[in-house]
Amino acid sequence: MLRLKCSVVFLLQLLIVCPHCTCAWNVSAKCLEDTTIFLKELQTATPSKYAVLMYDAFGKIGSDVNGGNMNRPGSIRECQSAEGPMFKGQYCQVFLKQDRVEYFVGVCVPDSCTDSDIQTLVVFGEYYLTLKKATYSICISAEPNVFAPLCAFDPNATFYDGHIYDSMFVCVASLALPLLAFFLVELIKRKSMREVTPTMKSKNKQYGAVTTNGSANKKKACSPSIDTTQENGISVQNCSKGLLSMESSRRSYSSLNGIRILSLLWIISGHTVQLSAWTNMDNEKRWKKMVENNPLYVLAFSGPVYLAVDSFMLLGGLLSARSLLNSINKSENTLSLGLVAIFLLRRFKRIQPLHLFIVCLSIGLFSIIQRGVFWFIVEDGISSCKKYWWSNLLLINNLFTVTDICAPWTWYLSIDFQFYATTPFLIFLHRINRNALVFVSVVLLLLSNATGALITGFLHLPVHQPTTLAYESYFQFYYNKPYTRYGPYLLGILAGIYMTTKKEMLIKQKWQAVLGWLGSLSIMAVLVGLAYVLKEVPPHLSVPHALYQGFHRSFWALALIWIVLACEEGYGGFVDKVLSLGIWGPLSNISFACYLIHPIIILLYNSQQETTMHYTDFNFFYLFLGHLLLTVFVGYLLTVLVEKPYHFQAKR
Repeated sequence: MLRLKCSVVFLLQLLIVCPHCTCAWNVSAKCLEDTTIFLKELQTATPSKYAVLMYDAFGKIGSDVNGGNMNRPGSIRECQSAEGPMFKGQYCQVFLKQDRVEYFVGVCVPDSCTDSDIQTLVVFGEYYLTLKKATYSICISAEPNVFAPLCAFDPNATFYDGHIYDSMFVCVASLALPLLAFFLVELIKRKSMREVTPTMKSKNKQYGAVTTNGSANKKKACSPSIDTTQENGISVQNCSKGLLSMESSRRSYSSLNGIRILSLLWIISGHTVQLSAWTNMDNEKRWKKMVENNPLYVLAFSGPVYLAVDSFMLLGGLLSARSLLNSINKSENTLSLGLVAIFLLRRFKRIQPLHLFIVCLSIGLFSIIQRGVFWFIVEDGISSCKKYWWSNLLLINNLFTVTDICAPWTWYLSIDFQFYATTPFLIFLHRINRNALVFVSVVLLLLSNATGALITGFLHLPVHQPTTLAYESYFQFYYNKPYTRYGPYLLGILAGIYMTTKKEMLIKQKWQAVLGWLGSLSIMAVLVGLAYVLKEVPPHLSVPHALYQGFHRSFWALALIWIVLACEEGYGGFVDKVLSLGIWGPLSNISFACYLIHPIIILLYNSQQETTMHYTDFNFFYLFLGHLLLTVFVGYLLTVLVEKPYHFQAKR
């Protein structure tokens, strides 16, 4: 583990002994000269302060390497504060891979050295140390592969280009319209109040000291100019009206709000740990071992892979079916191509303004903030957004390789819209022949589940978190693809059709409700438990792994459908009371914005860290609460300033 640190130090010593070798190494003369000065200064009896700072800023091996403490970030601030006689300290990172372990080491070099200089020095240094293995055996471990160093950490550097200007312009313009309307409404309200007040005073004078007892008259006198402005504007006042209301209606399937928010909390909890485990956790191995064996960590990114996403898909299918059926009823019971086009266009207008705002924010925000030690977390994301932003616009980014997706968490919006577009077809089958609907639905469900099972079996994919972190093929071929994830959405559509068109109650006896609850809760428990039983990934085709991966999402959706149906028919009991709490209403109204913004908040926090983070239950629970609070606050602002104004325009 000391290999790179030793490689760089002994390489610098080699430069002094063998300066004529630099031509073969292809290292610039200025870099060599400054490096020589730095190293000679270190060898003096009392080194200069800058040399001590640069040497101390090197990443050093820490304790608990066996527990996952692999990254050695060093000190970027200490390195950049060093000022030599003819150069300054420059912080760079060298990325290595040994077997399946990837890590980086921070180094402090003269600012005259380029990325290619650093890579040449490191590669040559490792080769030199291999020849001197007997002398420096403490530095040698399994032979590592060296990736290109990263040295773009100038705190004064600017990263503006055409994409940045465009992104920032879109973000500012998106926020400017509702804010401008807000101030205009306030001015009109103040003007209206000034006009109304003298009129009321004159009436008071006309009738003497006693005013008439008629609050309705006062309301008539004050309401016209103010209310008209509120109803016809896309102001903050209008967009925030009713957003925080806790009132709910039985006709609106109030239990769905609870399912939606609990699923969102699960996702935020998972991302809080996941995005740290991938990059900057100093005990990642110990965390992984802990959550792999304890079902209590199912909310902290263990157990089945994000079943909360499948809960979202179920709700999406159910609500899409109900929405289209209601539109058909309002259109004289006619399902026309025009109605389908409006149905799809409304959905597109509903999600795209805030979605594209998040894409622009990802490019603009992360391109202007100061780069830190863990900046590589977002570096690839910025590049992908600049190159593949159009895939988000067309809602096809889930079809790309996971490394090429702009704002990777937005894959859900694309797959949701693709599934949403199938709702009219299934509704059409329901209207012409219900047997045809059942047949086609069974075929589609089996195809989707069988595809997931076959891909898992032949590619030897895992079914358990966090094992999937080490399998790129899991995300590339299975996780976000429509042909493996359609089951829950399809079942949601069928549930929406049934619940919207049913003539009578499905649950007629209490014993039916008891059996239903026992069955649904047992299914959920078995799905979580089997994930731990099947956590090991066999090197051969495993039928149990394939069957579980192919069918567990659909079974999860079936269990949720029962919960929703039982709550709607009065057999929800305590569960219905919890899922229908008034607090879920306001949170549900801003849940779309919260889902889109929370990864940016987490990535921003992680990328600005200067040291690795240590996982404990309390540390990350505290971190989860912080991310959640900020997510709700920013989500509310984005709902009022971006989502609702343009949704309002779409409805008009």
